[in-house]
Amino acid sequence: MSIEKVRDYFNSYGIEDKIQEFDVSSATVELASKALNCEPCRIAKTLSFMVTGNAILIVTAGDMKIDNSKYKAQFSTKAKMLKADEVTELVGHSVGGVCPFAVKDGVKVYLDESLKRFETVFPACGSSNSAIELTIPELEKYSSFESWVDVCKPIQ
Repeated sequence: MSIEKVRDYFNSYGIEDKIQEFDVSSATVELASKALNCEPCRIAKTLSFMVTGNAILIVTAGDMKIDNSKYKAQFSTKAKMLKADEVTELVGHSVGGVCPFAVKDGVKVYLDESLKRFETVFPACGSSNSAIELTIPELEKYSSFESWVDVCKPIQ
């Protein structure tokens, strides 16, 4: 299972005990915020795209969505989200549990500026009923991110 890969990954840092697993689904921002009893904006959702033939991940705040013009300016291509089966195959996690940890080799991770307004955020941990609370410096460290990007706008 994908959560086991993430658990093993965090074990190498000695923080696997910070992973939270729920009896309910946390597969969407709304469900995750209910499971965690936090504001939806603090859910760090991980979106998957195809750029020049490679899968990339963008981690953004739960109250944001991709701004197509900003995305195109950043990546020089139109935003094309991966299909569910492509996510599992190319990233290594299934939709609902996609996270920036323990991903397949070659998958680049980008963090959206929208996350910087929070002290801590809650990304998934490879399953549709898990999360971990991380500070922004911890998210940077454990995601092995490429860079910060500004490719989102608020959901209206």
